[in-house]
Amino acid sequence: MTQLEYAKLNKTSPEMRYVSKKEGVPPEVLRKRVKNGSVVILKNSRRKIRPCAVGEGLATKVNANLGTSMDRVNVNLELKKLRTAIQYGADTVMDLSTGGDIRKIRRAILRNSTVPVGTVPVYQAVIEACSRKGKISLMTKEDILSVLEEQAQDGVDFFTVHCGVTQDVLSRLKKKKRLIEMVSRGGVFLAEWMILNKKENPFYEYFDDVVKIAKKYDIVLSLGDGMRPGALVDATDRPQIQELIILGELAAKARKNDAQVIIEGPGHVPIDQIESNVMIQKKICDNAPFYVLGPLVTDIAPGYDHIVGAIGGAMAGAYGADFLCYVTPSEHLRIPDENDVKDGVIASRIAAHAADIAKRVPGALEKDRRMSFYRARRDWKSQIKESIDPVKAARYRKSAMPKKSDVCTMCSDYCSMKIIKRYFR
Repeated sequence: MTQLEYAKLNKTSPEMRYVSKKEGVPPEVLRKRVKNGSVVILKNSRRKIRPCAVGEGLATKVNANLGTSMDRVNVNLELKKLRTAIQYGADTVMDLSTGGDIRKIRRAILRNSTVPVGTVPVYQAVIEACSRKGKISLMTKEDILSVLEEQAQDGVDFFTVHCGVTQDVLSRLKKKKRLIEMVSRGGVFLAEWMILNKKENPFYEYFDDVVKIAKKYDIVLSLGDGMRPGALVDATDRPQIQELIILGELAAKARKNDAQVIIEGPGHVPIDQIESNVMIQKKICDNAPFYVLGPLVTDIAPGYDHIVGAIGGAMAGAYGADFLCYVTPSEHLRIPDENDVKDGVIASRIAAHAADIAKRVPGALEKDRRMSFYRARRDWKSQIKESIDPVKAARYRKSAMPKKSDVCTMCSDYCSMKIIKRYFR
């Protein structure tokens, strides 16, 4: 039985009880939100992991992307990146491998991950079709559904499926003449197949079959944004919004058939359009959890895109986005290494926490209250322990120890907090 089926029967599942306790949300409130689709619980029924809940009234979650490419294939490195992502607080990971034995890599990640794992199944379907049949156009519906079933049996917890890239949307895209037509790899794979075969997107045409597999294993369907903008000047245009309307319709169909759904959101969005993007998604998709890539608020910062993404993520989260896909410093430049993963996760966690304060998520502001309490008392040990990256904080502190241990080298004896304490004891 899926989490949605439990909720529709007004039953509280073990996963709901766990989430209720962790998030500080009453079980009956959580169950109601699962029932109406504003909260999902990520956990394949075959996996023995702690579930992760995403959605209304819960802490904003962070996903870290992993995976190989044709130029970089190293399973051990991917497992190191997995451990780094989890160590620094990623709530979920996605395996986006396209190089090497992707089946072996996925299964290794699933074996070693203590958090939910997502994939983009069309990657495997396309790569295998090209390998066995010689070209992408020969990929069939059966090839796609077979991959979905295989990955579901392996234990994948959530699928990104680009169901909204339809022939009608592609037609609108041609008329729009974007600066960068498409940047979604899964979306482009499907667009190529559709153009070559002059047929409808199989994920859209056979969406009922996709839902059946998701329901069988209680996999959350992450309805992918194949038309997400890859440049600020293309943001919030007709192809993007048309796809979103289709995703809203498909989300309703999936929920009706007891499958959980989240909606993926845009990538490159100017600051002044972030609020409207979140509001439109929540309205059109009946408050389904919103999963955003960044969003990136400028295009000019290669090497610093984790900062760009954190700015957009904090704003999107504050306006109601529920799930942030991290962006690393290496975005647009290369496949990330361990340090990139660490920087990406921490930047997105900062953004998520800032959003939680704005959304008044239970317990969020209390963390900052504790830090300020220790700061006012110049309790350095407690400040370091409370920080988002204690190792780095301790290293900075140790690298420049002051003459007096109760201050830092920024102000030394002219520490404002120390001075004012003399008069407000």
